[in-house]
Amino acid sequence: MPRSFTQLTIDERRTVSRMLQAKARLAQIASVLGRHRSTVHREIKRNWWRDKEVPQADGYWHVTAHSLYEQRRRSYRKLHQHPQLRHVVIDRLKAGWSPEQIAGRLKREPDAQHRLCHETIYRYVYSEDGQSQELARHLPERRRKRKPRYARRPRGLVFPDFMAIRHRPEQVNDRGQFGHWEGDLMIFRKEYGNANIATLVERKSRYTVLFRNNDRQSKPIMGRLINELSALPHSARQSITFDRGFEFVSWRDPETGMGTKAWFCDPQAPWQKGSVENMNKRVRRYLPRDTDLLSLPHQSVRSICECLNATPRKCLDYRTPSEVFREQLVEIVSLPE
Repeated sequence: MPRSFTQLTIDERRTVSRMLQAKARLAQIASVLGRHRSTVHREIKRNWWRDKEVPQADGYWHVTAHSLYEQRRRSYRKLHQHPQLRHVVIDRLKAGWSPEQIAGRLKREPDAQHRLCHETIYRYVYSEDGQSQELARHLPERRRKRKPRYARRPRGLVFPDFMAIRHRPEQVNDRGQFGHWEGDLMIFRKEYGNANIATLVERKSRYTVLFRNNDRQSKPIMGRLINELSALPHSARQSITFDRGFEFVSWRDPETGMGTKAWFCDPQAPWQKGSVENMNKRVRRYLPRDTDLLSLPHQSVRSICECLNATPRKCLDYRTPSEVFREQLVEIVSLPE
């Protein structure tokens, strides 16, 4: 059986410090300590001392490293050792406060006996005690696992700034030009697996395309998207606007596969693709969150799509999306080359 993890002792940290000064490799240090190489790597990264005033003092020093470790442990234990502080934090979480708001308010209250970092609150929420109290459901944005803010993978490189929605041409924004779509993913109850429904809505005609995926991997989703739209003339699939979900990180595939440009909403602003968000609400009438998609015939999804496209819309002067979409296709085909 694998042994349970234990924190490094000050003697082990002394060994790490001495071997680093001797230019030993991480694998050698791990072998001497009887630890995994990743454990040593995380220890050095977490407790590396940086001195802005004296850069020459930068390095891994075992006394400083052990002190930093103790500080983190004391901070984390505050919510375990002080029941009154813990009750204040939990009450404010249930009242809708974010951890950052709770921590900031404690600093301003003159009678507050303790102060907390918002990361300390997050760690407690995602700890075993916090999970048993289901505290994560009170957060503004819930995650399966908590990662410190500065440890998360930046998405700026995945979704370049020049493709942000604020750079989208005006003829796309005002719905005056045909062939610009919005895309999203509809998620269902976890107990039914990772199956989901991708929703595509053409902005001018409100024509909708739905297709089922068996997981949320970006490559297969983009492959299905290309299959669904590639039969259309290029003028009918000029661009697609997505949010910044990880399921859309393969946005380059539609561009290279069929010449369809991608645009992206601002972070935490899915309302900027309002057509597809509104359509998701309509689809939920037929496919609520507790739907077992894997037991649903493919024809059922197609039938829902046909029903939505055959429904008159006030924004189309009570024409149906199918009628407007066909008109636009005929107009494209009849244009001289």
